[in-house]
Amino acid sequence: MALYVDGFLLVVPKKKLAYYRKLAVLGCKVWKKHGALEYRECVADDLSMKGPGDFVKRTKAKAGDLIVFSWIVYRSKAHRNKVNAKVMADPRITAMMEAMKDKKKWPFDMKRMSMAGFQVLVEG
Repeated sequence: MALYVDGFLLVVPKKKLAYYRKLAVLGCKVWKKHGALEYRECVADDLSMKGPGDFVKRTKAKAGDLIVFSWIVYRSKAHRNKVNAKVMADPRITAMMEAMKDKKKWPFDMKRMSMAGFQVLVEG
């Protein structure tokens, strides 16, 4: 059975990176507790590649912005759906979402975030 991945691309203002990291650490703990196989949050440090897939252009990153590429790995899409249902019911996540109802408290602009589910084509 092929693995399944949720992928995310977002922009975090540098001044909010510590806060974003705190939320990401919590997310990692919760997703892994509920069965995710892998959880990664990566900050771009080489954005020199230009062309149609340029992450800076794609995200509209500005000076002072950091680009974050992250993913969560599951056994399958069905497994992803089960894990995410448990995650969304986890009191730590519901408390975080409640605390962040004020959009000014979010460490990134949701309108500039991309996310999708992917079926793994090649694994090595």
